[in-house]
Amino acid sequence: MSLIKKYFPQLTHGQFNKLSQFEKHVIEWNKKINLISRNDIENFETNHILHSLSVSKLISFKPKTKIMDLGTGGGLPGIPLSIIFPDSVFHLVDRKEKKIIALKSMVKELQLQNVRVHRSDANNISDQFDFILNRAVGSAENIIRICRNKIKEKSFNKMSNGIICLKGGELEREFKNVSGHKIIHLNKFFMESFFQTKKIIHIPIPYTHRGN
Repeated sequence: MSLIKKYFPQLTHGQFNKLSQFEKHVIEWNKKINLISRNDIENFETNHILHSLSVSKLISFKPKTKIMDLGTGGGLPGIPLSIIFPDSVFHLVDRKEKKIIALKSMVKELQLQNVRVHRSDANNISDQFDFILNRAVGSAENIIRICRNKIKEKSFNKMSNGIICLKGGELEREFKNVSGHKIIHLNKFFMESFFQTKKIIHIPIPYTHRGN
């Protein structure tokens, strides 16, 4: 966890320990099911934990903020963020039963009281959230379609309620028709080469997508 300590020295010993334990749990579960690419295991701290925590460079979630992690997979970015924002509530959503079993086990082992795990298609989620997290899952148009009517209109964080995407590569064309979005380049915060093309995109509500 040397990089986490470098970039997030304000975290408590307990938070560092839970992040370290989370890494161990994912590695063990990944031997049984495909939570993350096996090629990424050696770079888990950088490519997954640090990447997940990068959201906190954009926003510090206030207590009682309600967040959905859409297509959470191995609990990323939801579980690392739930550890550093213990007073916010994170809903991890995925369709695959094996991943849900692993996530429930990890949440229990890590004693994360602020995390809920749901096996569901996002289209079937009827609840509303302050923010919806999305890590490289789907196009901007599809994400907006899925998230429509799932975000609360009234904001109480410093940043407007909406969608927070973690993506890489050239995104200008993909997001050019998305009104009000903001792209933040992560190489402003992290020196590692992994972050050279990585970005966070905030899509506030009300949002629209104008077709080409």
